Amino acid sequence: MSSQPTSLVTGAAGFIGSHLCERLLELGHQVIGVDAFTDYYPRPVKEANLAALRGQPGFRLVEADLTRAELTGLVEEADFVLHQAGQPGVRPSWGSHFDEYVARNILATQRLLEAARGSKRLRRVVFASSSSVYGQARELPLREESLPQPYSPYGVTKLAAEHLCRLYHQNFGVPIVALRYFTVYGPRQRPDMGFHRFILAALGDRPIPVYGDGEQTRDFTYVADAVEANLLALAAPVVGGLFNIGGGSRASVNEILRTLEEVLGVAVRREGQPEQPGDVRHTWADTTRARELLGFTPRVSLRTGLGHQVAWLRQCLKTGWAER
Repeated sequence: MSSQPTSLVTGAAGFIGSHLCERLLELGHQVIGVDAFTDYYPRPVKEANLAALRGQPGFRLVEADLTRAELTGLVEEADFVLHQAGQPGVRPSWGSHFDEYVARNILATQRLLEAARGSKRLRRVVFASSSSVYGQARELPLREESLPQPYSPYGVTKLAAEHLCRLYHQNFGVPIVALRYFTVYGPRQRPDMGFHRFILAALGDRPIPVYGDGEQTRDFTYVADAVEANLLALAAPVVGGLFNIGGGSRASVNEILRTLEEVLGVAVRREGQPEQPGDVRHTWADTTRARELLGFTPRVSLRTGLGHQVAWLRQCLKTGWAER
């Protein structure tokens, strides 16, 4: 890397994107953050994510919609593009909202890749994909060679975006690396995500909905580990590669709630709910390829990471950022 590279981060005001921007600044990058501030969750939440970035001399925020904005000029400024933006959420991706997923996950990625294909300066594009591309697991752990069979419309759009990345790499030499995240958590996690809702409910003495029997499992990945995977992908000689990024902390919902009780020191009330369409039974990442080719090793245990998220949300409640 040059002494002061420039990185373009899409979804910069989001959960992972804001952490990534901060880390890049620490490493001496000039950072151009792009965000459309879509209404999937409230803008003040995203503005709070940017609090440590605003005013820093190496950071510039561009408010722009990737589905409509002129992107060529932005991409031409960048040595690296880290594409974190997208429309999240498995359950809301059904029905009338699907067009938003098509636009923000597929069209936005295609337009960014079109801008990237003409850049002479660009050294790497890192695409944030999802374990949702795998669907219902037939064999565990999930390997990159496993046949992707998405179980939700969201997963379909993330897989389509992956295919676009591969096509632009094969046809035009765009230096792509794709990372399949497995359930990222930690401070700034989106308000709709499980840990965020669980913690706020427990702190407010409200029942936590448990869908199905609670024995469904996820491979949980702390946000700092997901960020580190992006940084490793910038430097490793793995152009065209696809990697599982999991935290090595596979646990069931019931196990999570027991751990949360230990961290909080209070009993958690549970409320049974029917299983939800699109929710897969299990995820578990085989991260051998990421370890061998990227040097990726997750470092934050589930209990430690959950403790960090609890502390962050307690502080948010004190400052009025979040409501019980």
